[in-house]
Amino acid sequence: MKEKLLSMISRLKKAWASLTRKQKNWIIGGAAALFAAVLLTVILTNVKHYSPLYSNLTTSEAGQIKDTLDSKKIPYKLSNGGTTISVPDNQVNALKVDLAAQGIPKTGQIDYSFFGQNAGFGMTDKQFDVLQRAAMQTELANLVSNTKGVKSAKVMITLPPNDVWVGDMKTKSEATASIVLNVDPGYQLSDEQVRGLYHLVSKSVPNLPEDNIVIMDQYYNYYDKKNIGNGNSTLSVYQQQQEIERDIENNIGRKVTQMLTTMMGQGKVMVNVTADVDFTKQKEKEDLVEPVDPQAMEGLQTSSEHITETYTGQGAAGQAGTGTAAVPNYPAGTAGNGAYKKVEDRVNYEFNRIHRDVVNSPYKIKDLGIQVMIEPPQPNNVHSLPQQRINDVKQILNTVVQTSISDNQGQEFPANVVNQKTVVTVGRFNGQLNPPVQANHFWMYLLGGALLALVTGTLIWILVKKKRKSTDEEAVVEDIPQQKDNLEEPLNKENPEQRKYDELEKMARQNPDQFVKLLRSWLADEK
Repeated sequence: MKEKLLSMISRLKKAWASLTRKQKNWIIGGAAALFAAVLLTVILTNVKHYSPLYSNLTTSEAGQIKDTLDSKKIPYKLSNGGTTISVPDNQVNALKVDLAAQGIPKTGQIDYSFFGQNAGFGMTDKQFDVLQRAAMQTELANLVSNTKGVKSAKVMITLPPNDVWVGDMKTKSEATASIVLNVDPGYQLSDEQVRGLYHLVSKSVPNLPEDNIVIMDQYYNYYDKKNIGNGNSTLSVYQQQQEIERDIENNIGRKVTQMLTTMMGQGKVMVNVTADVDFTKQKEKEDLVEPVDPQAMEGLQTSSEHITETYTGQGAAGQAGTGTAAVPNYPAGTAGNGAYKKVEDRVNYEFNRIHRDVVNSPYKIKDLGIQVMIEPPQPNNVHSLPQQRINDVKQILNTVVQTSISDNQGQEFPANVVNQKTVVTVGRFNGQLNPPVQANHFWMYLLGGALLALVTGTLIWILVKKKRKSTDEEAVVEDIPQQKDNLEEPLNKENPEQRKYDELEKMARQNPDQFVKLLRSWLADEK
């Protein structure tokens, strides 16, 4: 293989050396022109043309839109002191609808300066107003048509007349808009889409409040902003809960599938997850008193007081039954010397007083079940999968269930309870879903292959042309030595060495490949 490659390189070098300067220039110039064309095509396809998205924005609104575009990794340009934001042409309409659904912008207006290009010299105010309104209606219809589920839209705008009297500025009239949507059959616009449409139209037309906008579809279904979220609230909550459950099941199923696929192999595992989610939202208030030193169960000493009281005295004896208030025949009392002492310590402690407002978030997994099907290494032999491997899979599933369920007040579930929530089945798969085919951007490879094929074809054409030319020259030249050989043939018969030399020379001219092989065989024999 190496010898063939070296031989091919040598032939290419010889062919290139045998070319004339003009031919070399043509080849180099053609390759350079092709490379320049490819480079120019790549550059032109990557060049982005920007158009104004919003104009007359405040600084805060421009910053909000800028952060939104940065989060979506969309290129943009700022102009007019940061009040105008421009984005690529092919993303203007979609961005206006997406940002309007988010309530952006709150102060700016969509740029309609392009309609001024159609205004000729001498145009009257009436003609200008008609052109302005037509531009707004057309542009709004295009924007609304970019909403998901909307095929097309018709927009009718009524603009208030411009009053030149100062006194009437206080009672400035407002614009109105009516929109008819051509919705895809069976598609239901979401509340977020309806809000976005109201906001988009209101910010697209000057002095147009959302209350003056009427939106309906081709079936005369009226989309009232005031009733958004009221009519189908129960259905919306149900759909939201179902989406949350599916999201939890898909996340757990994806992780388990990835783990078991690494263990068993691609296409050998099928995982199904069923989850029971608690959507109850609770709010609790806690007032806790905790000691500063939990070990001694004591608080922090804030003040202390030491009190000591002492008393000493002498007593006196009286006569029994004497005196007006005395009791007759009552024995007389005797009193002696006495002493009194009192010691008291008062200490005030401060404890940690904690006030908590605890809100238990919903979306707790009350119950979880995982079912796994495994195809053994030999599909027709169930026993080809060791029992130890099945036990390992069972243990993995039990661990996932144990750590995912959060409805046992922080305590682990018994092993027998968790074991009932997981199932492992081993058997042959009679059918499996094909993995989705990912789209590959192969146009660069295709372009490179075309360039390589063109250069290779050019070189082959030059080599073939050169070979034909050399073959014709050899045919002309070989006619003369052939006659010479015929004349010298009688002489060569008398000299065998000369005849052998002539035959080798003739072979080298007519068939160089066989001549080289013959030399290699001679060299191999000498070794």
